[in-house]
Amino acid sequence: MKKIILCLSLLLPLTLHAEPIKIGFVLSTLQEERYQKDQKFFIEEAKKLGLEPIVAAADNNAQTQTAKVENLLSQGVKAIVIQPVNSNAAASLVTMAHADKVPVISYDRLITNAPVDFYLTVNAAEIGELQAKAAVAATHGKGNYVILKGQAGHSVVNDIMSGIYSVLKKYPAIKVVVEKNHDAWSPSLAMATTENALTQYHNQIDAVLANNSGMAKGAVQALQEQGLAGKVFVAGSDSDLAAIKNIVAGKQQFEIVMDIEGLARKAAQVAGQLAKGEKPKSDRSTKSGTFSVPTVAMGVFPVTKDNLEERIYKTGFHTKAEVMGK
Repeated sequence: MKKIILCLSLLLPLTLHAEPIKIGFVLSTLQEERYQKDQKFFIEEAKKLGLEPIVAAADNNAQTQTAKVENLLSQGVKAIVIQPVNSNAAASLVTMAHADKVPVISYDRLITNAPVDFYLTVNAAEIGELQAKAAVAATHGKGNYVILKGQAGHSVVNDIMSGIYSVLKKYPAIKVVVEKNHDAWSPSLAMATTENALTQYHNQIDAVLANNSGMAKGAVQALQEQGLAGKVFVAGSDSDLAAIKNIVAGKQQFEIVMDIEGLARKAAQVAGQLAKGEKPKSDRSTKSGTFSVPTVAMGVFPVTKDNLEERIYKTGFHTKAEVMGK
């Protein structure tokens, strides 16, 4: 009898062993270099916390994103982090998840008009402000500007533009001659927009402000074809490796670096807390239609040739060897 009890006591811990809590992460795309970092840090942090991360990307397609969310819900995730392809259309994803009693964290971009459980972002308006201030300084507050916007329907695009115009409205001698959205934040479409602007205005373009690094790269390529790379001010955001290389080469003047690691790790932490029924701490709230969403916003920082050591190399965002191609 004692032997039977002993055997049962040895088996008991195995039968009571809990499966790790599953959390989902659906990115809009992995096309951009920075999102490889988001994914990496999210997975690392989730595993560190004893969670099981399940990640997916939607190829910048709203229908694909719906299918990815449905799939994650079918796999039993207890919380889901969504970077919406379309901020308005993604409200249906919140409805879907909540029907399964799964909380939703809006990541990087706000899901609008929806009772999102939490919002993690960077201060996108400050991105626009920093870009515009740098451009104003470079062009002495005058000239023709081209603005390369990301895909329509993204809350972050609207926030960046709000920041840009909060600065440019003070300088009547600056004229925004082209302002255009680009599907999938496409570098090739941004290149074509810049080429057309150069043709239309006989190369009299003084600054190009791009909502991300990929589109800034497209602008640099267009300027290079006209022998204008380095002569026209170019600003991007995300600090992709190609953009930093262009800054070193003098073909681009300005970038934005974000605390991507902090953002992605925080997303895993918040997802874990919500999955366990806990209430994550926020530092502000954001309006999503009639809803008030608890929010944490990470910092953004300017990058120029003069502060690469501090902002890029010392932080490990890119190594000096990667940038210099060694």
